Amino acid sequence: MSARLVLASASPRRRDLLAQIGLPPDAVIPAHIDETPVRGELPPQLAQRLAAQKARAVAQAESNSFILAADTVVAAGRRILGKPESEAEARSFLELLSGRRHRVLGGIAAIAPDGRASVKLSSTSVRFKRLSADEVDAYLATGEWQGKAGGYAIQGAAAAFVPDINGSYANVVGLDVAMARAMLVGLGHGAGR
Repeated sequence: MSARLVLASASPRRRDLLAQIGLPPDAVIPAHIDETPVRGELPPQLAQRLAAQKARAVAQAESNSFILAADTVVAAGRRILGKPESEAEARSFLELLSGRRHRVLGGIAAIAPDGRASVKLSSTSVRFKRLSADEVDAYLATGEWQGKAGGYAIQGAAAAFVPDINGSYANVVGLDVAMARAMLVGLGHGAGR
């Protein structure tokens, strides 16, 4: 019997993605850390650092468990598009993403009960079609932008904005489950047996 799996995230999307591949977490314990980027920190570094910090924070109280943590960063070039704090900010994000490619960077950290750790980065390139003002208004009215990095949810109404992606779709939703499962197996978790 493998040690229990603790998801260090409050994201229902991450929990659902893990359940979808037969890895429902035994416990969900959100990590409360400061997610402010460090001056000069690039988007890939931020995603990995935050995932690692979340995993370590939860591992302190759950030392006999496998810990899985993740963080999603949406980047337009070097600009980090976090979770918009207002509809106006969400609008500015959508207008920036309109008609161009951006990257969704998923930092994933896993810690084994014996303290061994793994931190990886999943990168997905996402192309948005050119959005009309009416499309932006209609999307904002859905409220889906709230609490979403980059101000959109690809698994919702924003799917209509995305003609193509290159990389893991699950990463854009919130967790590259293929990578996460491989990391857990590599640390000795009996993932998906």
